[in-house]
Amino acid sequence: MVVIAKSKSRTKRSFLLGRRAAALCLAGFSLAGCTSSLDLFGSSPKVDRSIATGTVPGTPPHTGATLSDEATVRNAVSSADLAKVGAASVPWANTATGSAGVVSQIHEARNGEQICRAFTTTRHSYEGIAMFSGQTCLTGSGDWMLTAFDRQ
Repeated sequence: MVVIAKSKSRTKRSFLLGRRAAALCLAGFSLAGCTSSLDLFGSSPKVDRSIATGTVPGTPPHTGATLSDEATVRNAVSSADLAKVGAASVPWANTATGSAGVVSQIHEARNGEQICRAFTTTRHSYEGIAMFSGQTCLTGSGDWMLTAFDRQ
C-alpha cells in the first residue's frame, strides 16, 4: 500500500491563492456595476439634466400650519388700532404651530364701500424666517378676509 501525502504548506498556499482570486473577482464585479453607468466613450444618448436633477416648486402648498398662521396674522392686522399703533410694530404668535412674527407696516385704504389693510410681516417658524406681504379686507358681513398673503 502506497500512501501519498501532500505537504500542508502547499495546500495552504493554494487555498489562500483561491481566496485572493475570489476576492479580486468579487471586487471587480462590484466595481463594474458602479462604473457601467459612466459614459466613458460617449456612446450613450445625451441626458437632459433639468429632468434628471428635478426642480423645486416655487410656492409650497398651503398646509394646515400655514393656513393657521395666515389666520393669526389676519387677526393681528384686523384687530390693530391704527390710531394707537401708528408706525409701531405689531407682534403676533401662533401657539398651535409655534410660529411668530412682527407686522411692521399696516396701511388702511378705502376702495368704495370696502375697507382693506395692506401689511408686511415676518414669519419665524421651524422652516426659517420669511417676509410676507398681504392684504385683508372687511367683508359685507363684518368679517375680515385675507385676500393676499405672498412670500417675498
